[in-house]
Amino acid sequence: MHALVIGATGASGKEIVKLLLANAYFSKVSIFVRGNIDLDHKKLTVHKIDFFRIEEYKNLVQGDILFSALGTTRKSAGGKKQQYLVDYTYQYEFAKIASQNGIRHYSLISSIGANKNSFFFYPKIKGLLEYSVKSLKFDKIHIFQPPSLIRQPELIRHDEKYIIKFIQKINSFGLLKSIQPLLVKDLAIKIVNESLLNQMKGITVYKSNDLFN
Repeated sequence: MHALVIGATGASGKEIVKLLLANAYFSKVSIFVRGNIDLDHKKLTVHKIDFFRIEEYKNLVQGDILFSALGTTRKSAGGKKQQYLVDYTYQYEFAKIASQNGIRHYSLISSIGANKNSFFFYPKIKGLLEYSVKSLKFDKIHIFQPPSLIRQPELIRHDEKYIIKFIQKINSFGLLKSIQPLLVKDLAIKIVNESLLNQMKGITVYKSNDLFN
């Protein structure tokens, strides 16, 4: 199969790309990035694009499955407007083109608590994206709603370390197990495995508890 990945330079995206390159079921992996990336592999094709002008790259969006791991924070993006562009607009427009080009399977990393009617900004835009992509013409849509993610040591943010430690402490008392932190590597393994093992057509939503099975 030919896999496409957006968000390949992020914590989860990096792990997904590693697994795809190592997996014999995938003969080609195309990643779409905004900046330079230091990665080379005989199966890998790197497309450096401007997501704001995605229509110009429409002919490059060809393959069998799209993994969407794009995401940012309000602080990193520079405000709500910029975060909305990355977390909703770029992902939706790319997914729309993928569906129009005949890509049959779409796999999206969303978030626990995603809800388009949420009062809070982050779960609201994640919920809006879920709602929008469900109407696209893919044979299969996999939506993953992970809890707090434990990123690679070089990528983990300072405040995340304390949040993760706090949640893990609560979990040690048997509380709030549904939001226990998950390694990005384990999330990526689940995502790639399900892309191969789950042959059911339609929409499958993987809640937090599903990701630990």
